[in-house]
Amino acid sequence: MNRSMRAIVAILLIGVIVLSLNSILRNSPQAFRLDMTDEQLYTLSDSTETVLGKLRQPLTLKLYFSRTVSLNAPDQIQFFTNYYSFVKALVEEYERHSNGMLTVEFIDPLPFSDDEEDALRYGLKRFPLSEEENFFFGAVLTTGFGVVKQIPFFAPDRNTFVEYDLTRLIDSAITREKTRLGILSSLSVMGDAASPYMAQMKMMQGQPLAPAWKIVQQLQQRYEVSSISTDSEAIEDVDLLLVIHPKDLPESALFALDQFVVKGGRAVFLIDPYSFVEQPDPRMGQQAQFAPRNSDLNVLLKTWGMEMEEGKFAGDRLLAQKIRTSAQSPFEPLIGYLNLGCRDCANRENVISSELQEVVMLFAGSLKAVEDSEDSVAKSEFIPLLQTTDRGNVWEVESPTELLYLDPGALMDKFSEGEEPVVMGAIVTGTFRSNFPDGIDITEEPPQTGGEKQDPEAEPVTRHLDAVAVAEQEGAIAVFSDVDFISDMLAYQDTFFGMSTTVGNNSDLLLNTLDDFSGSGDLIGLRTRGNFQRPFIVVEQIQQEAEYRMAEEENAIVAEIDKFNAELQSLIAQQQGQEQEVLENSILKKRQELELSIHQAERQLRQVRMKKREQIDALGKTLQQINSLVAPAIILCLGIFVGIRQRVLRQRHLQTLRTQEHA
Repeated sequence: MNRSMRAIVAILLIGVIVLSLNSILRNSPQAFRLDMTDEQLYTLSDSTETVLGKLRQPLTLKLYFSRTVSLNAPDQIQFFTNYYSFVKALVEEYERHSNGMLTVEFIDPLPFSDDEEDALRYGLKRFPLSEEENFFFGAVLTTGFGVVKQIPFFAPDRNTFVEYDLTRLIDSAITREKTRLGILSSLSVMGDAASPYMAQMKMMQGQPLAPAWKIVQQLQQRYEVSSISTDSEAIEDVDLLLVIHPKDLPESALFALDQFVVKGGRAVFLIDPYSFVEQPDPRMGQQAQFAPRNSDLNVLLKTWGMEMEEGKFAGDRLLAQKIRTSAQSPFEPLIGYLNLGCRDCANRENVISSELQEVVMLFAGSLKAVEDSEDSVAKSEFIPLLQTTDRGNVWEVESPTELLYLDPGALMDKFSEGEEPVVMGAIVTGTFRSNFPDGIDITEEPPQTGGEKQDPEAEPVTRHLDAVAVAEQEGAIAVFSDVDFISDMLAYQDTFFGMSTTVGNNSDLLLNTLDDFSGSGDLIGLRTRGNFQRPFIVVEQIQQEAEYRMAEEENAIVAEIDKFNAELQSLIAQQQGQEQEVLENSILKKRQELELSIHQAERQLRQVRMKKREQIDALGKTLQQINSLVAPAIILCLGIFVGIRQRVLRQRHLQTLRTQEHA
């Protein structure tokens, strides 16, 4: 066999070895994998590995993707092929780290097949592409006890939360169906029926019972809801706690809240520097209008790494909504009435607030982190969820009476722009310490014996309640500095048919928070996963710069049109009573000038767009040339290296032979 033939055989054998090794590694359940992505996209978080390590029953995860149908689908569906590859690789990591407790099945639901029927039965979203073909992309998790959970559709805008959604799916399948939610509030959020006293009084007066708040009605559909008294000494038999407007709570209730959090309970607090939804007590008469309407828990929150600034409100001119105080008054921006609709107003890296588009707050307070001390949490983390823009600031009133009769102009004068956002919603995580490390003493009236009257000289009875001083594990609380945002007047509106519908994302914010907190504690630490798509940053910069220039050109056109309209109206006013022919000629001349200016501006816009397109095309050609030359360049370099190496070895061999001959 000559040298050329040996080289060809060697190359073929190397190819066979590479393909065989690749096939073996691909099909091996314990294949060696190395995540080389910048954001570790295919590496599971520690929280996910903890959840998988707790599995004690076999689970089956079915990943549905219409691969066959997508081959001939429109470009919008073609995008999901890469997305599916990302989800598939991540799901395989789940299976590898589950110690055999999770089995993954990849299903392509063909038209009229049993798999397609199962996908419909499981409740996966169907997108019809034709009369016969449907597109599916979702997941179904089943347990040996008949529990079925699903992700109806992997939405592209949640690609950074794929790991969270999958881990939560597993966590929810192995836990109790309904989480027990306790609600503690100084307001009648549960309705009159929740209070036997109020129910009896209104029935005696012939008045209808007030229903529960609409947000509570929604919560009752998701959770096992119970009411917690505001004078409770302990909070038990609940998994999650919602505290709404905790006003003037006694020490026993503060102690109960403190111990619930320190013992590992998760709680969501809604406090307010001025609550508009709070109704004055009619028994106080005229003085009820001037009664304080604030609530805060700084006595507890400061120890846990957060506080609400006393008497201060969050403001932002860019977010202030316009109102009018009477039918004759004009619309004016109210500095305390904020629409958090800007992208930077919500934390896009947190699953709670990532998809919020519009949240309305009414005279919300300002939250800020408190530096750790010996009496507070150790290594606490303050995570903002909602905030103003960088031009937001806090403001205050001299007296709460200024809020009884709103004057938007006067309130706006109290505001001055700042240089950093004001936080109105946040999460604090850490190992919490108790505000009552030594417990508290409860003083009670002496009990009566039989039917005898109480002895006036009898001394009160004191009971001591022991406390847990420091939490054994890391916990989390969420705090929002407004109560009105979940009230019926801001979060809902009645429809024509007597139904109610949500307004904006106010209710979604609270539901997302409770939903996130209702999972296991491991979900709270789950990180946001990076985007699986790698953007062309240079291309995006070119597009943004060109679009910015085009926006300037368009604004110039609009300004020119407005200027013309103003001049035209002025011309008409000046020429009142003149001949109609002169008036029409003036208008015609101005119209011709406008058309010429618009034509010139549109031509400039076309030039900008053309230049943008040329820059992108040139960049694309450059990248294509680089991609085309990289592989040949590598092969050429390898060939040169091999050739030089062989030449050096050949010279060494010849030199050795000459040396032996001379010897």
